[in-house]
Amino acid sequence: MNPLTLNEVQIDEIRKLAADERRFLGFVGETPVANDIFSILERLGIMLLEYPIEPECDRPAFSAAIMYSEEGNSKLTFIGLNTADYYDKQIFAIAHELYHYYIKSGSHLSRPEDEENNLIEVKANRFAAEFLLPETVLESIILDEFKTSALYKIQHKTLLRFIARLHCTWWLPYRSLVRRLYETGAITSEQYAELYSVNERDFQGEYGKICQAFNKEVFLKLNQPTRNIGTSPNEIEIIIRNFEDDLIDEDEFAETLSLFNRTPDEFGYEIKVSQEDLDELEAFFGGEDYDED
Repeated sequence: MNPLTLNEVQIDEIRKLAADERRFLGFVGETPVANDIFSILERLGIMLLEYPIEPECDRPAFSAAIMYSEEGNSKLTFIGLNTADYYDKQIFAIAHELYHYYIKSGSHLSRPEDEENNLIEVKANRFAAEFLLPETVLESIILDEFKTSALYKIQHKTLLRFIARLHCTWWLPYRSLVRRLYETGAITSEQYAELYSVNERDFQGEYGKICQAFNKEVFLKLNQPTRNIGTSPNEIEIIIRNFEDDLIDEDEFAETLSLFNRTPDEFGYEIKVSQEDLDELEAFFGGEDYDED
């Protein structure tokens, strides 16, 4: 099955949506979103839940998911992020889920196998690329660098160095940048195929060495999974205040924090375990039989 392609009207709609939302969030002109994608979620009131789901057959089981929950008269929005994926792909995955958030497509799970053959996924990927690096900005960068919009005669090594600088400045995955160059008509299909076949995750490969020479710290950060388990500081604060306001008890407080690898004592609370709980634990680990009433 051939990958789906977007028509001019669909692409124009995505460009306008990405430009409007970037402008609303204060990203004007050549201002990378990069790591600020996480603060964007807080500004939009979206709760981030991070957890590593190890890959199946070298591909992530999922990239990210957006979910909604009703609480009283409020609608809560969550984005679940697979932190077993590379960091640059985590950033791209969040931008992808923002498309679902903006168009109100409902709860959604992004899977790698849907990326090229599902229309809404193709649109979401195009939005993510446009949100993180607008086409007009990329075209301006190309013109400023090469004094032409067509890179057909540019050597492969020169293109690798150019992409490496884009990668470490704009924090898009390498292959997303290659696709961006092709989408803008800057490179030919032959150049696209050659660049796309590069193993960008090989630290000792040609591209890996170029990136490390340009900005080793950023390159290594972008090309490694974080495997974070947690949520944003704002959400941790909500959990703490729910406990302080007696909306949840000590057990719920400790259990909820444990989901994010946090403990009450990290926030100045010493949760005492009852003697009954201690007796049950001792019996359990001591191998004694007991019935729970």
